Amino acid sequence: MRISVIGCGYLGAVHAACMAELGHDVVGLDVDEAKVRKLSQGVAPFHEPGLPELLARHVASGRLRFTTDPTQIADAQIHFIGVGTPQLQGRLGADMTYVHQAVDTILEHAVAPQDGRPVLVAGKSTVPVGTAEGIAARLAESGRDIILAWNPEFLREGYAVGDTLTPDRIVYGLCEDRAVGNRAKELLDECYATQLAADTPLILANYPTAELVKVAANSFLATKISFINAMAELCDATGGDVTRLAEAIGHDDRIGRKFLQAGIGFGGGCLPKDIRAFMARAGELGVDEALTFLREVDTINLRRRDHAVNLAEEAVGGRLVGKKIAVLGITFKPDTDDLRDSPALDIAGRLWARGAELAIVDPAASHTLRERRPDLNVPETVEEAVTGADVVMLLTPWREYVRLDPSSLISLVNSPNVIDGRNVLDPHEWADAGWTYYGMGRGVSAW
Repeated sequence: MRISVIGCGYLGAVHAACMAELGHDVVGLDVDEAKVRKLSQGVAPFHEPGLPELLARHVASGRLRFTTDPTQIADAQIHFIGVGTPQLQGRLGADMTYVHQAVDTILEHAVAPQDGRPVLVAGKSTVPVGTAEGIAARLAESGRDIILAWNPEFLREGYAVGDTLTPDRIVYGLCEDRAVGNRAKELLDECYATQLAADTPLILANYPTAELVKVAANSFLATKISFINAMAELCDATGGDVTRLAEAIGHDDRIGRKFLQAGIGFGGGCLPKDIRAFMARAGELGVDEALTFLREVDTINLRRRDHAVNLAEEAVGGRLVGKKIAVLGITFKPDTDDLRDSPALDIAGRLWARGAELAIVDPAASHTLRERRPDLNVPETVEEAVTGADVVMLLTPWREYVRLDPSSLISLVNSPNVIDGRNVLDPHEWADAGWTYYGMGRGVSAW
């Protein structure tokens, strides 16, 4: 099929490359010339495992193109909207500017195919419920055969290529008019033929249900994370071990073990802004009481960052001024270079504001951090970072940091204090090597 992807950020670039991998002829459209230049060279503008190989292969074959010229999307049968919906400045709601601009571009440039089938606009961006109905009305008012489906994405950074090529489900949000909805379904079925042939579950729904799926999923995951972090606060107060608690309740298949990892909380470009936009939209709809629990979810999450800073102060005797803190990992999660709403970056900023001397290392984001904050010390190696440190803080659980040998590092530090912000280190191993270990809701228990 001939496909366009409008918006070539994280979602759009991955989707475009994966659609090419499925055999489609794909053009990605973006206004950022530098990004398009990189992508056109087959170079990923961000860190995502598996993406560079797809880009290089399909750009070279000619199956995948990137452009800033909207006329190049004219003959696409499906136009995927993959633009960002960031949080509004100073407000909880989502900024829909880029979504509406994408619709404008499609209406201006899309050309109906000769086979009698419609042009399909497929929304992938995470939007407030009710958005699709408005877009569908705009398309209908144009008087042209352009119809809408909402096809939410469920990508995890670090696993996005696999999540696109072998998803755990596909959702179509279709028009309530069955004739229109079936025409959209036919085109999407052709697009996702490979996944559907592999028996990937397909859920058919109306527009509002499809819009709600992504924000409902993210809100549920955020709630699980904040729940276990609330339990970590209780464990800190009582001497309990939240990792054992999570293991015990996770064996109940009604609860499950995933997303019960206590630590410094969630971040990134999706969960925080999505739950806030969800709350804002509920307020607009007059049902804000249905989501008031998300305010506490957000509050607990932010409180974990304060707790990490307080642990650092405790480790150095109460005053951070002039103390060297080695920060291991600055991205919001491993296997990405994404610094958006990163708890690790926020914690580092708070430490710096209290007078600490920082040394920050990260396998993927060091270069970006040096460009953004030339005033910060961003050494090349862990050994450089921890030399002379009063506290070592593991804030992003990159594999190479989880596997560090505490015995080999202890001779480099000024004081052997380690704060395990993700509860991924073995507290006994570090304590036996001579370190004072601080976990998030866990101590060095005999058990």
